[in-house]
Amino acid sequence: MEQPKGVDWTVIILTCQYKDSVEVFQRELEIRQKREQIPTRTLLLAVEDPEVRVGSGGATLNALLVAAEHLSAQAGFTVVTSDVLHSAWILILHMGFVLDIYYQGTEAEIQRCARPDGRVPLVSGLVFFSVETAEHLLATHVSPPLDACTYMGLDSGARPVQLSLFFDILLCMARNVTREDFLVGRPPEMGQGDADVAGYLHGARAELWRELRDQPLTVAYVPDGSYNYMTNSASEFLHSLTFPGAPGAQVVHSQVEERQLLGAGSSVVSCLLEGPIRLGPGSVLQHCHLRGPIHIGTGCFVSGLDVAQSEALHGLELHDLVLQGHHVQLHGARSRAFTLVGRLDSWERQGTGTYLNMSWSQFFQKTGIRDWDLWDPDMPPIERCLLSARLFPVLHPSRALGPQDMLWMLDPQEDGSKALRAWRASWRLSWEQLQPCLDRAATLASRWHLFFRQALHKARHVLEARQDRSLRPLIQAAVREGCPGPLMATLDQVAAGVGDPGVAARALACVADVLGCMAEGQGGLRSGPAANPDWVRPFSYLECGDLARGVAALAEERDKWLSRPALLVRAARHYEGAGQILIRQAVMSAQHFVSSVPVELPAPGQWVVTECPARVDFSGGWSDTPPLAYELGGAVLGLAVRVNGRRPIGARARRIPEPELWLALGPRQDKMATKIVCGSLDDLQDYCQPHAPGALLKAAFICAGIVSVHSKLSLSEQLLCTFGGGFELHTWSELPHGSGLGTSSILAGAALAALQRAAGRAVGMEALIHAVLHLEQVLTTGGGWQDQVGGLMPGIKVGRSRAQLPLKVEVEEITVPVGFVQKLNDHLLLVYTGKTRLARNLLQDVLRSWYARLPAVVQNAHNLVRHTEECAEAFRQGSLPLLGQCLTSYWEQKKLMAPGCEPLAVRRMMDVLAPHVHGQSLAGAGGGGFLYLLTKEPRQKEALEAVLAKTEGLGNYSIHLVEVDTQGLSLQLLGTETSA
Repeated sequence: MEQPKGVDWTVIILTCQYKDSVEVFQRELEIRQKREQIPTRTLLLAVEDPEVRVGSGGATLNALLVAAEHLSAQAGFTVVTSDVLHSAWILILHMGFVLDIYYQGTEAEIQRCARPDGRVPLVSGLVFFSVETAEHLLATHVSPPLDACTYMGLDSGARPVQLSLFFDILLCMARNVTREDFLVGRPPEMGQGDADVAGYLHGARAELWRELRDQPLTVAYVPDGSYNYMTNSASEFLHSLTFPGAPGAQVVHSQVEERQLLGAGSSVVSCLLEGPIRLGPGSVLQHCHLRGPIHIGTGCFVSGLDVAQSEALHGLELHDLVLQGHHVQLHGARSRAFTLVGRLDSWERQGTGTYLNMSWSQFFQKTGIRDWDLWDPDMPPIERCLLSARLFPVLHPSRALGPQDMLWMLDPQEDGSKALRAWRASWRLSWEQLQPCLDRAATLASRWHLFFRQALHKARHVLEARQDRSLRPLIQAAVREGCPGPLMATLDQVAAGVGDPGVAARALACVADVLGCMAEGQGGLRSGPAANPDWVRPFSYLECGDLARGVAALAEERDKWLSRPALLVRAARHYEGAGQILIRQAVMSAQHFVSSVPVELPAPGQWVVTECPARVDFSGGWSDTPPLAYELGGAVLGLAVRVNGRRPIGARARRIPEPELWLALGPRQDKMATKIVCGSLDDLQDYCQPHAPGALLKAAFICAGIVSVHSKLSLSEQLLCTFGGGFELHTWSELPHGSGLGTSSILAGAALAALQRAAGRAVGMEALIHAVLHLEQVLTTGGGWQDQVGGLMPGIKVGRSRAQLPLKVEVEEITVPVGFVQKLNDHLLLVYTGKTRLARNLLQDVLRSWYARLPAVVQNAHNLVRHTEECAEAFRQGSLPLLGQCLTSYWEQKKLMAPGCEPLAVRRMMDVLAPHVHGQSLAGAGGGGFLYLLTKEPRQKEALEAVLAKTEGLGNYSIHLVEVDTQGLSLQLLGTETSA
């Protein structure tokens, strides 16, 4: 068979029992091809029974299928087969098309709709109109007589026309409905109207047929679905709100202090439950603020009770009851009313009737109430039912009403006469009389206040219990509803009273989120400076450890910054700055693990030289960053590496006779680009400003305990008194700025080690790692511990910190197979991307996401820690392909943690290199700097240089050899020389 160019063929093999099925199917196919403009040629092969031989060749259906599949392979046919179908209308239903819609159909009609499983598709009431169908329908609103269905026609004086969604608009699209039958029919809900209505309806249906007949009407069938009609039955209502057979309770928009007391299959919606509140299986609490001890048994529905009514429930155990509190308005006066009925009570007007699950006679005998208390004497007995019984007090002459005015009926033995007299003294209404008095506005307002009341309790609990639950939805809801003030006040209380800097920092970060949300995306970037002089006073309280006064001062200042978006965003930045102060205080706890031992003081002029490798992170980065390091617990696998055979980071220090500090920084040991002389304490005051010249070196002198900026002694007096002179300190790094290889932290470790030894002290590796953590907090750069662990300690290792304070880092060396280090060296390469890592705001963005406990970020953080252990196992096995998979996964995790860390040029470079590597990742936080590769073949530097050279737009990149360093930080004492 010849196939025209550019035209696909479809072979449809239809199996059915009736010939008209083929005609219906063919007509439907033509309609769809015409409407959807499908350029498909169709070969329809009809088979009445799959067991019957067809065709002149005597081929069976199976053989025909084989032949069609062969044609598909040879000529590009698409083979579509249908199941064995019993009739055309089921065929179309199988395709999703609706043939007819029946209302209270006959048994024969229902049988025609039955599916093979015996079930009948039921209309659910949900209808979706496609854009095309909606346009056709809307086009009819100006066409007489359909214009009479709209206000435009009514305002023009047309007679109203009532149409049915299902039996007018949708029925005309059903495939088995003919035009003649449709025009003479009428919706079942209309009944037998007059002749004029019939004429209007005939015209309206004719217009609908013209516009909508060619539109497809399809059905989405839910195989295991069911349709529940809502009735007055409390049992059915409870069933719709609970989950029978569920292992636990369903809790929605609620704060429950003791969830273990909620029975299986119960439901709690928009409630605040304080103390021990036991809820039985199958029971429901809605819109309640209760304080225990309370016991609600099985089969109960309780709604609309406030904490003031909780006492009425103490000592009771409810079963199969419906207790509701209502807001009512009586002659303009607002009050509360309470209703109590039995779950099994019938609300029908006919029948014997029950109340509180017992007959009326039993109820009268138990309570002392008489029928004349409930119904007028002249009311016929047949009309005396629960709906008309004046059971529910709405006003008492001397006191406010409560649930106890109904609950006494459950056990009238104890002081029953007094309760009966109070009940009779009250103005009472029946449920029929009460309904028009319900104050729906007050009910909604009460539920609104309760929602935020429970939400504030939930926020406090989430923070104080250190739960990984996001408060951002609550923050957004509070801002949208115009009540951010109470939320910020709650967050202030948590921050001031918790006594834990970690929890307080998260609370302040949440305040920053509230302020940012109030700005509604305006006012500038969230990340930015936070050193406005107006915020110095609250910051100073926090620095001194006075949380209560600091939080109060922050709130006082905050109130001045709420008038416009720009001020809101700036206030949010300062709240994040306040949080950074508390993070620093938490990380400062690492100072517990910093110690030194005295050793012989080097001679004046004698250099102490330290050299360090760089580090490459293979897994777990970001988990070492405070507060994740002590809230989640961190685990990072890192390698100490030499770049181009060199240890690129170092420092040297010596004593000098002058009582000064001489500082020098440069790209190499023999090339110092910046020189600074500090002759007074004023010259050291910018030690906490990371971008100030020599700030890291100044912070190193302070953290090493050589000088104190808060001392009453001058700098020269401190130096002469303790050391008989000053110090000279040089640091260098051969790596470019923003390399991602941990330069600054490793440099801080090298400087501290050199200074301590020059001052006559020896520092162990564990102490040095924690000393760098302390120094970076003093420097206010923050950061985690993975860089110093990776660069100061040799080889391949995993650093870990537990979810606790004080923050302590423990290191495990990873043992690899013999010869694997050399193999790794042959396959590991560094590519400098030529892009300076612009990660200034990455840290703030990550901390903001973590403090918000965004679910994706929390899950990713846990994956980072877990993935580190898997990566360590890959190293132990010595498997390069597994390590490549680890790198690929790690890079995806980094991108989830810090969106925007992958520049477009870097992505292009990674795509070009992908066929040649097991895995690759940007070093550190990403955003630029070095890319490290695990190549499939050994010694691929030249080959990959050739590959990249053929790619345009990569910029000023370079490839570098890298090897695992097995020495780590080295320290040696040299001779003396004259300082440059």
